[in-house]
Amino acid sequence: MMSTQSRRAGNRAAIDAEVKRISGRRIEEQRRDRRMTQKQLAAQIGISVRWLREVESGSPKSRFDDHMRCADGLGLSGSHLYLPMLFLERKMHFPRQIFDGNMDELEAECIELIARYHMRSFVHSTPIPATNEGDEED
Repeated sequence: MMSTQSRRAGNRAAIDAEVKRISGRRIEEQRRDRRMTQKQLAAQIGISVRWLREVESGSPKSRFDDHMRCADGLGLSGSHLYLPMLFLERKMHFPRQIFDGNMDELEAECIELIARYHMRSFVHSTPIPATNEGDEED
């Protein structure tokens, strides 16, 4: 019988592998759209072509920081990693079509939603100090 901790670790590994696969495809698509060779991108970000191939293939051996380096080199944000991770961690199918649209607008809306959520809880939980304007010293 598998322990809860072992199951959680296996689930985490499966999520990480799927996110790397999704990310690798996105990186490869963006590199090709920019008409860059693997050699050019690898040189630009300081990794070997062999390692870039690992990233683009979504290899479980690739590291998330290398995915981020590739994304940064292509002008992508980290949302291509974080959005699929959010979906998969909640056992939801990640809709591939999200990547086909304008990610900048989606990211801005997500950030605004998170900021509003946290600001609302901050405003409702923080007492506003009373001011006594008439108690000032002369």
